[in-house]
Amino acid sequence: MANTTSAKKATRKMARRTAINKSRRSRVRGFVRKVEEALAAGNLDQAKEALKAAEPEIARAASKGVLHRNTASRKVSRLAQRVKTLSA
Repeated sequence: MANTTSAKKATRKMARRTAINKSRRSRVRGFVRKVEEALAAGNLDQAKEALKAAEPEIARAASKGVLHRNTASRKVSRLAQRVKTLSA
């Protein structure tokens, strides 16, 4: 258990940040899921729209430190690739 005042404050801050990060991560997963559902349904227009909405959300998560920027880039790239193969 934390004894010093600064350690107690750090614990409180961590709890707040964890909640915020969890919310952001969940939000990103929701956007990605919409793209994947559209892909599974074979709906190209819906998949493109979902990807257009998901891309900035993934980038935002990376800028906030929720995801590593390479991870975010990889996710966007792979989703875009899957949408592209659906159109071909």
